[in-house]
Amino acid sequence: MPKMMTPSQRNDFWEALNKAYPNPRCELNWTNHFSLLMAIILSAQSTDKNVNNVTAKLFPVADTPQKVVELGEDGMKVYTRSINYFNNKTKHIIQLAHILLEQYQGQVPTDFETLITLPGVGRKTANVFLNIAFHAPYIGVDTHVFRTCHRLKICSGKTPAEVEEKLQKIVPTWYKPDVALALVLHGRYVCTARNPKCYECPLYDVCYAEEKKGKINK
Repeated sequence: MPKMMTPSQRNDFWEALNKAYPNPRCELNWTNHFSLLMAIILSAQSTDKNVNNVTAKLFPVADTPQKVVELGEDGMKVYTRSINYFNNKTKHIIQLAHILLEQYQGQVPTDFETLITLPGVGRKTANVFLNIAFHAPYIGVDTHVFRTCHRLKICSGKTPAEVEEKLQKIVPTWYKPDVALALVLHGRYVCTARNPKCYECPLYDVCYAEEKKGKINK
């Protein structure tokens, strides 16, 4: 097994990943750019399914900065309390809504450097937002992307930021808008943290994971 994929092996991997997950889409529900950013903030260390259950009730009541401010922190917690770390996340979203109204005419900024100055918005959140909202070539490194990059020998890094930097260098331009979402879907449903489903993996032939299991011929 190679320590890491060679450039040629990575090229084969990108082609196979694109074929396995054509036009990947984020599984978070959203109605506008602000609600998308809210959903991403709520999704940190929570499942998309849980977030969608919460936002299905929250968004009809408050999916804009003005409505969130009117609802208030206590009002929002009625909806968000089932989310991990809901106290801090709710507080950040309220602060975010105030700043957007006061400084950005209620609109979410569309440049990375401004986004990461906002409450509750770090590198991963900003990358994911820009990637999903505009299909832009930003690569958000969540737990699935971080894990699969190491397991499959795509690249390594001690932190998500290091992995993001390496992916920006090794992923071809044509594939940057889709690579993160494809890796998320692969890590979520096939290359799971425990008991990866190697027997049904569409990337079996381009996988270099050390714990790779035999594939069942059907």
